[in-house]
Amino acid sequence: MSAIKGDNTRKYVKWFWTVFGLGIAGLVLLFFLIAKGFLGFMPTFEELENPKNILASEIYSDDGKIVDKYFISENRTFVGYENLPPNLIDALIATEDIRFFRHSGIDLRGLLRVFKGLAFGNTSSGGGSTISQQLAKMLFPREDFSNIFQLALRKFREWVIAVKLEKSYTKEEIILMYLNKYDFLNLAVGIKSASMVYFSIPPDSLQLHQSAMLVGMAKNSSLYNPVRRPELVRHRRNIVINQMKKYGFITKAERDSLKQLPLDLEYQEVDYKSGPAPYFREYLRLTMTATKPDRKKYASWQSQEFKEDSTEWETNPLYGWCNKNVKPSGENYNLYNDGLKIFSTIDSRMQKYAVESVEHHLKNDLQPEFDGGMKSLNNPPFGNNMTSAEVNELMEREIRRSERYRVLNASGKNFNQILENFKKPVEMTVFSWKGEIDTLMSPMDSIKWYLRFFRSSFMAMETETGQVKAYVGGPNYEYFMYDMVKKGKRQVGSTIKPFLYTLAMQNGLTPCTKVPYVSQQFQLPDGTVWEPKDAEHDTENEGKLVTLKWGLAQSRNKISAWVMKQFTPQAVAEVMKRMGIYSPIDPVPSMFLGTSDISLYEMVGAFNTYGNLGVFVKPYFVTRIEDRYGNVLATFQPERHDALDEQTAYLMLNLLQGVINEGTGIRLRYREGYGQFKMPIAGKTGTTQNHSDGWFMGITPKLTAGVWTGADLRSIHFRTISSGQGANMALPIWGYFMKKVLADKSLGITEDMQFKRPENFNINLDCDQEFQNKTPSDFNDFF
Repeated sequence: MSAIKGDNTRKYVKWFWTVFGLGIAGLVLLFFLIAKGFLGFMPTFEELENPKNILASEIYSDDGKIVDKYFISENRTFVGYENLPPNLIDALIATEDIRFFRHSGIDLRGLLRVFKGLAFGNTSSGGGSTISQQLAKMLFPREDFSNIFQLALRKFREWVIAVKLEKSYTKEEIILMYLNKYDFLNLAVGIKSASMVYFSIPPDSLQLHQSAMLVGMAKNSSLYNPVRRPELVRHRRNIVINQMKKYGFITKAERDSLKQLPLDLEYQEVDYKSGPAPYFREYLRLTMTATKPDRKKYASWQSQEFKEDSTEWETNPLYGWCNKNVKPSGENYNLYNDGLKIFSTIDSRMQKYAVESVEHHLKNDLQPEFDGGMKSLNNPPFGNNMTSAEVNELMEREIRRSERYRVLNASGKNFNQILENFKKPVEMTVFSWKGEIDTLMSPMDSIKWYLRFFRSSFMAMETETGQVKAYVGGPNYEYFMYDMVKKGKRQVGSTIKPFLYTLAMQNGLTPCTKVPYVSQQFQLPDGTVWEPKDAEHDTENEGKLVTLKWGLAQSRNKISAWVMKQFTPQAVAEVMKRMGIYSPIDPVPSMFLGTSDISLYEMVGAFNTYGNLGVFVKPYFVTRIEDRYGNVLATFQPERHDALDEQTAYLMLNLLQGVINEGTGIRLRYREGYGQFKMPIAGKTGTTQNHSDGWFMGITPKLTAGVWTGADLRSIHFRTISSGQGANMALPIWGYFMKKVLADKSLGITEDMQFKRPENFNINLDCDQEFQNKTPSDFNDFF
């Protein structure tokens, strides 16, 4: 009997070890097949060594700040391990994988704990996935499972990948990859983006309770969304803090104190329409991703744009950079995926001051002034010089330019049907300087609503280097996206006159040269006679000899006409071309009235030549580009050439200082708020016909900056020259900006700086002017 029992026992033991052995062999075979990729995707050694990460490209300011990013699917930027605060790593280990530094990718003890918890119904026993397994899942996401077999197979696959990752990387590198890869929601991929989006600080500045919140989100960022569920996230954060106490990373007192803290969110929504420099970012994006211009892709009326783009492609290495340069793989660089570091010339402080100055003047000064006068308009916001038929024609054109029209037209509706649709009120959110307004408004009225807003553009560049320090293309990128620095062009008015006077200085005249203040006539090719007039009749100086300095300071057309008669329009156009103006200039006698359309970018670059002793330096925006590893891919230097001799440039500075000291720009000397400067300033105001456009160009020893202000349509303007002149529309923005720059001592720009004087300069500039001994009260007409 005992023998039979012994035989049965041996038989059962034999079967047990056979089954066990086959199970082990089957498991080994299963993992072998998984590892070799026979049962689904398995990354190669090269893929493990170089996992394909999508990294957003970053724009850095000249003072080391992140200006903005470029990305499509993932807002991720890389951060080094040395920039991770220890409390963040401690929180991650305590919460996700306390045995991280003691296992090789799979934590068997953790798995047994999970199985035990499931067996006894304890769902709080924690998860069994290690940090390495979670990283494997993030790096190599594959097909979704549809049954329990596929789920098990996928889990086994993650185990194998986790072990391979442990063999390929150090523990620190795995933590770094995990934190750089995780999607923290709200377009915050990776710890660097997350810390900026949720707390507006870099990762190395995260406090412990902030690190705990981000680690808590790693359980399920969709659920633990601090923007939508702050209380739930706070509860989850406190669980992380409890875990840190449990494993000895913090004391009980620290735990109790930290759990009482609020989330301390400083949420920054990621939006390509916001940020400190959206117009600049968009200009840079379009420039770097441009393709070689093809004439077939330009409309017939875009011949000048095609010419300018073609010149940029041939002469500007930044233009089309992504399509002109290739990676070691042979592929072109991708601005959105390759993690490029673009080091711009923009100064984050000056950019901030420029944005604030544009907004302040438009919001507090100019727009209220215009809105207050609309009650006197026959068909607001259009000027009274327009007939009803002209207004209707203009509105029809604006309708046809809208997206609503495109959609309705594509659906088969005729124009009359579309017009009726535009008259029906709908719910919408519109821009105002007091904040967005939710309202009921017809699309037709919304067009008029937006047309009434004045816009301004601003650009500042460093005089000697050519580096652009501030770039503001408009008042609000979300609602007014058109860039009026580089892309938009408007008539420049009297800001063109210095180019005419430059020709005079080149040919032996000086600021103190006296000329007759009398009417001038020009014989035009069609046989008619043209006689330019001044805005106001000056009986006191009519028929007298006045200095050129006085003529430019007062922006008198009769003096400019006299100068023009001494030379030729073509000669003036050549001067402008040498000084960087590339827009078409019609060489006719009336060109000094500034009817040519020129961009602010061109005007600032040209005026900067005067402050740079006659050397034109083309304004530029990027100093270098690096790859994601810090390798320098390209460096950039501005185009520069001698445009004027030093003596001519210095004489022009003296003429332009007269504009500020005793002419149309005198507000900068005496007006409170944006004036009362003691520093040397050379500048010129500009006002176009019907005072539709206001300009101001200002030069200091360190910076040259320019401002344009006007409505989207030239038919919308102030009724009077006192409100519509450049001294009122544009100059104050320059003054507000410079006040802020001087107040910021970290910028190193002071009022005691002086313009460089050429060696051996011996021309007497002490003109005996009638304005010389007058007091500020004598200049009330300019205020």
